[in-house]
Amino acid sequence: MEHRYLGDSGLKISEIAYGNWLTHGSQVEKDAAHACVRAALDAGISTFDTADVYANTAAESVLGEALEGERRESLEIFTKVYWPTGPKGHNDCGLSRKHIRESIDGSLRRLRTDYVDLYQAHRFDTETPLEETIEAFADVVRAGKALYIGVSEWTAEQIRDGHALACDLGIRLVSSQPQYSMLWRVIEGEVVPTCEELGLSQIVWSPIAQGVLTGKYLPGQQPGSDTRAGHDEAGQSMKHLMTDEVLTAVQGLKPIADDLGLSMAQLAVAWVLQNDNVAAAIIGASRPEQVAENVKASGVRLEADVLRRIDEALGDVVVRDPAMTARNAPTERPC
Repeated sequence: MEHRYLGDSGLKISEIAYGNWLTHGSQVEKDAAHACVRAALDAGISTFDTADVYANTAAESVLGEALEGERRESLEIFTKVYWPTGPKGHNDCGLSRKHIRESIDGSLRRLRTDYVDLYQAHRFDTETPLEETIEAFADVVRAGKALYIGVSEWTAEQIRDGHALACDLGIRLVSSQPQYSMLWRVIEGEVVPTCEELGLSQIVWSPIAQGVLTGKYLPGQQPGSDTRAGHDEAGQSMKHLMTDEVLTAVQGLKPIADDLGLSMAQLAVAWVLQNDNVAAAIIGASRPEQVAENVKASGVRLEADVLRRIDEALGDVVVRDPAMTARNAPTERPC
């Protein structure tokens, strides 16, 4: 497992991180979740990403239990705040001082740790002054409950404004966590250049496009009920990927992966890691074998002709519009 610096900080993280969105506490039983975490540790993964909203806080609890007994100094644990949790009352979401203060304490309790290495704003809160949000994050850092702060799915302008306020308060905004894959490249036009300028890294989620880039979904065929695309809840976020046009283009990646001796999933993870601004690609798993396979993408280098073949295979199904980050963002608090 190779490691990369997170932004311009001195913190190193594993270039493949383990995340438990839509798995721990919901789709995957506790024993299987623990086995996946153990497989990640055995493969050299030291970075674990979660959020309070995942399975309405249950995912944090499962991860905390799975990591109990591990040397804390050898791990980088990340979590996030914004989406509704608990009974989902009027202050149970957003980035107000109240919600951030209460949420970090809940996250630390569930994760069974005194601090997280990175505390992230899971979305931008249009209903809270940015000054209040960054000041509240600064309080969390100064209290020793988080070492660094980051954001997720913020636009380039929002990142720039947040970074400036953080600098004024003497704390480090070091990362952005966006969706990024061969199929979804909307950060390349504005977010990545801004982050390169300001000293932030990307920690990208869905590098395998929620399983689509494994090639297991075929055009003209309904996904199995035991797959993510066939899951009533998880499948909702995949509808834009499950078109015959996209699935046909993805099948064109198989000969490229075969030529390199890689699985299609390994090719997908290796592809996002070619971007120098990416510090880590987050993988998820429902079985330990998936972790063992995907970590083989660490250290893989793709030559320019391979990257060109990938672009040719995917053609027009790639989404590149930078405006999609803002378009997909909540315009008001979801509680």
